[in-house]
Amino acid sequence: MIVTAVEELSKSRSRVMIDGEFAFVLYKGELRLYHISVGEEITTKDYEAIMKEVLPKRAKLRAMNLLTKREYTEKQLRNKLREGQYPEKIIEEALSYVADFHYTDDLRYAVTYITDHESTRSRRRIEQDLTGKGICKETLERAWEEWEAKGGRQDEESMIHALLEKRKFNPETADWKERQKICAFLLRKGFSGEAVRRVLKSEFFFETD
Repeated sequence: MIVTAVEELSKSRSRVMIDGEFAFVLYKGELRLYHISVGEEITTKDYEAIMKEVLPKRAKLRAMNLLTKREYTEKQLRNKLREGQYPEKIIEEALSYVADFHYTDDLRYAVTYITDHESTRSRRRIEQDLTGKGICKETLERAWEEWEAKGGRQDEESMIHALLEKRKFNPETADWKERQKICAFLLRKGFSGEAVRRVLKSEFFFETD
């Protein structure tokens, strides 16, 4: 294994290429410790020490430090570690480590997120948010079930009324264009067409015979 490039990322860290491919990121002191320089061979012993000792320990600590500040889904945590340019094998090892101690739990994350936003966001919007954070469909369904079992409930019509009041929308003075605009706004917020229509009709948004 020949070191083909050492690219400086910062004053303290460098990106190491071995045999033309990305290998890992090390601190300057580690480059010296493992005798890593362009054109030189890296021994199997040193390579294994880096991949089995140095990087796993660092990735686990990084993951733990991130989780002490806030909760992350597995996908979010994986992306954070990728930003640190850890090899995929090391990332998976770190994720497995924190999962074994239940530091990451997508179901718990989803239930907490639903609970925190149950009165301000529609179910569809919450599901879009959680899907974007890497929560799978099966976990979403279980999260809603657990949330409901704990007494959780949503009243979309009340949320729609609150949004209309916040936007100072007056149904008595609004023209057709304004009514269509508020309807599109509510649908973009993720509220069901049925809930929107019920509220809009009750607020005289639609003409009746």
